[in-house]
Amino acid sequence: MLTSECICTHLRRAARGVSRHYDEALAGFGINVAQFSLLRHLQRLDRPSITTLAEAMGLERSTLGRNLRVLEAEGLVALADGDDQRNRVVLLTEAGAARLRLAHPAWEHAQASLVEHLGEGQRDELVRLLERLA
Repeated sequence: MLTSECICTHLRRAARGVSRHYDEALAGFGINVAQFSLLRHLQRLDRPSITTLAEAMGLERSTLGRNLRVLEAEGLVALADGDDQRNRVVLLTEAGAARLRLAHPAWEHAQASLVEHLGEGQRDELVRLLERLA
């Protein structure tokens, strides 16, 4: 076990473990948890610009752009012109929506198993602390 008092070290280690947990649950659907999260954000937002989507997800535009290219190549998202020529919007395709519907029960199962492991009170406290740090 780590003996470091470095918060960053512990958070990064925990984040890798949690991502691995969700990635294993989503493996049969051809997407990882970062891609699932991106698709879910698109489902919730109405034609977001790349900048708006990056801000909503807490990502740099360049990181989001790399992720979008992968999903666009698979036909799960599409880019379209926005209100002006400087702005591009991101759209969830029907194939992307279908992939989300198929993968959602696996995500829910992964989520429930983590909540069961922590307990609802600790989950709520963890979310509160993480939001404070963010």
